[in-house]
Amino acid sequence: MRHILITLAVWLLVQSAAAMKTRQDADRVPFNGIIMDLNGIPIRNAYVYISDAEHYANSDKKGRFGLTNVAPNDTLHILYKRKFYVIPIEGRRGVLVRLIDQNEYYVEEDVSLADLGYGFVKRREHVGVSNGISGEELVRTNCVSLLDALQGKIPGLFIRPTNRVGEQPFVAIRGINSVKGSPVPLYLIDGVMSDNLDDVSVYDVDYVEVVKDASIYGARGANGAILVHTKKGKN
Repeated sequence: MRHILITLAVWLLVQSAAAMKTRQDADRVPFNGIIMDLNGIPIRNAYVYISDAEHYANSDKKGRFGLTNVAPNDTLHILYKRKFYVIPIEGRRGVLVRLIDQNEYYVEEDVSLADLGYGFVKRREHVGVSNGISGEELVRTNCVSLLDALQGKIPGLFIRPTNRVGEQPFVAIRGINSVKGSPVPLYLIDGVMSDNLDDVSVYDVDYVEVVKDASIYGARGANGAILVHTKKGKN
């Protein structure tokens, strides 16, 4: 009897730890940021990371950077010209920070960068393999449908057109993993989830990114994601 109780207690502890880890993973989101100096000039090539310095991002010429899987209680570390800054995330999903001096900074509290989503994350921080294609290349296909234009252009992206009116084409990025499960990827248009890409004109597309592992979006991204960046959204 005692052995059974000990086994049950261990099982409950394992289940509790697994549930806690699941909740913590669910809280992790893409994190976007912009780094500037006091005069509002973007800072380029700042070294940014959370806890592992080997998994980092560099700010681009506009001062932008992106990180994946950031938890609300994480801490942002910025290294620039031998000056080190430690900035608590405090539940933010994006931050615009102005660097002053060693360990001194100012955070713009009224700026939200969360809506920029996965596509803003630096490629070195992508958790899955991704491929992209420009809008100019898509226009040259002379296809009206965006999915038709993408057909055969991205490695690993399979699109099977349909002749039935109103029926969506069959789309798969990572192959068919289940007989019953749907392989349909997640569609995001300028960071907004969509059920299809019917309303997107090829001529409005700036570029399209196909992500084979979009697990940071949860179950809906398990089959990968197609991220459409429009010219209007870019502006």
